Amino acid sequence: MHWFYLLIAIICEVCGTTSMKLSNGFANLLPSVLIFVFYALSFTFVTLALKTLPVGLTYAIWSALGTALITAIGVLWFGEGMNTLKLVSLLLIILGVAGLQFSQQHLK
Repeated sequence: MHWFYLLIAIICEVCGTTSMKLSNGFANLLPSVLIFVFYALSFTFVTLALKTLPVGLTYAIWSALGTALITAIGVLWFGEGMNTLKLVSLLLIILGVAGLQFSQQHLK
């Protein structure tokens, strides 16, 4: 269940960040309200995930997958550019999280 909570936390965080963009600096009411709703849900679910998962690994996965997903949304939905350096940087973040996961298994 803890991995499910983390997945929901990531999705809510990405929705909250997307709402930030859509709020146009708090000029649009609904996306502005949704920022707080989604971030409250995200923090709630990441807290539930932390009951079982290690904090370093949890935060790394939460932030890395959130970063990767919000970058994809930026490129696909908001027309932000993608280049080789951005792609390689995202892959390094993902590799870093994988390394943290493997280090947790090695410590056991």
